[in-house]
Amino acid sequence: MVPVENYLVLSVIMFAIGTLGVMVRRNAIVIFMSIELMLNAVNLAFVAIGNQMGLLDGQVFVLFIMAVAAAEAAIGLAIIIMLFRMLRTVDVEKINVMKW
Repeated sequence: MVPVENYLVLSVIMFAIGTLGVMVRRNAIVIFMSIELMLNAVNLAFVAIGNQMGLLDGQVFVLFIMAVAAAEAAIGLAIIIMLFRMLRTVDVEKINVMKW
């Protein structure tokens, strides 16, 4: 049996890597992958704590988070593809289409 603390430490490490990826990287696809990593870290923490407490609430939250993540990925990738077709880049510093 693996202690719940190990899962929580892994979750914190995954979340930190995802946060670092969002703050440091400039590629929009890598930023979306980092956001997905952060969501999976939260999912791992919910499942670990729910399992420790003997409740299924954590797994219910995970289902909702996965549904939101799937919608976010589909819409985000569609926006990135549209921007790439218009501007020929996915560098977030070069994408500034909301000018007045």
